Amino acid sequence: MPDLHVSWADYYQKIEQLAVKIHQSGWNFNQIICLAKGGLRVGDVLSRIYDKPLAILATSSYGGPNNQVRGSVTFSRDLTMTTANLGSHVLLVDDLVDSGVTLKRTLTWLDRHYGFYTDEVRTAVLWYKECSVIAPDYYVDYLSDNPWIHQPFEGYEKISPAELAASFEAES
Repeated sequence: MPDLHVSWADYYQKIEQLAVKIHQSGWNFNQIICLAKGGLRVGDVLSRIYDKPLAILATSSYGGPNNQVRGSVTFSRDLTMTTANLGSHVLLVDDLVDSGVTLKRTLTWLDRHYGFYTDEVRTAVLWYKECSVIAPDYYVDYLSDNPWIHQPFEGYEKISPAELAASFEAES
């Protein structure tokens, strides 16, 4: 199971490929919810491409060394959104589905908190790992060997503001 290393260019290409897959399905949605932190960029780009409102649900399930230790899923108290109500046809997006626990629990959370607004929720991710307990409706890559995915923004988790400032000073 080799690790998968993703560049910024590859990352944004995956988001565009996901947008095309959703479009080709013919499904019409009127709201996007992204799971933060990993799904923020995916949700932002899809919201811009589709010109649909974006809501954010903060979740956390990883911590420890290099953020590679799976823990219990924690949810924010509420959605952050700019619309008065949640849309009736919701596209729930994240960067990947690993164990599937976060995505599965999110669907339950949404139903309990916003089920009276929604008629249908579909899920979309860039990477779908075989070990997941839930299959997303849309995905770009199915990963049968369940690799650890190194995404381009992970470098920010390993640098302090002081180290970043020093790197700019060194360039001057």
